[in-house]
Amino acid sequence: MKLALEQLGLGRCYHMAELIADLSRLPQWLQAADGVPDWETVFAGFTASVDYPGCTYWRELAAFYPAAKVLLTVRDADDWFDSTQATIFSSPMRARMAGSPMEGFFQKVVTRDFGDRIDDRAFMTEAFERHNAAVRSAVPPERLLVYEVGEGWPRLCEFLGVPMPTAPFPRVNSREEMQRMMAGAGALPGAATVEDMGAMARRRLEGYSKDR
Repeated sequence: MKLALEQLGLGRCYHMAELIADLSRLPQWLQAADGVPDWETVFAGFTASVDYPGCTYWRELAAFYPAAKVLLTVRDADDWFDSTQATIFSSPMRARMAGSPMEGFFQKVVTRDFGDRIDDRAFMTEAFERHNAAVRSAVPPERLLVYEVGEGWPRLCEFLGVPMPTAPFPRVNSREEMQRMMAGAGALPGAATVEDMGAMARRRLEGYSKDR
């Protein structure tokens, strides 16, 4: 979705890959986790945000940017759970974060609502559905698009008020791509340093920019 929004000419879109590639904004995210956000500094140079870490603060960001439109991407809850277990919430990923500057961030921002139940399918899928229901309930319909990525361009472009591109909708950041990326940063749990993952994320972002 990051690449799709950028391909529409809406400016740079913040995503977890941006943070891992450049940890200079980590203190600002930890400050936000402690209840004293400086959103203008966090998002300086960006005009949109998708995925973690921004999605944790959807209520706060919707209030801080009252003219911003809100995009809720939906999918099957069990498929989402399986994807997280294979990628961002997998044991190897958590092992890589342990003891790194990212560990506190993950606990405060990414996994804060899940605690020690991150591997509990029933709990996690219920949390997923509860999140989607909360967004639907809190955001006015005229400001919200509930969207499945597989839909492609038409409804997204109409909602954002931009022309529909002739290029196909980008298909990146799949579960398989994430797994290949993680494996490339170290084959064994804990093998990759945060610096390794940062270099990996920078290569990934550079590849996306060439595709735009």
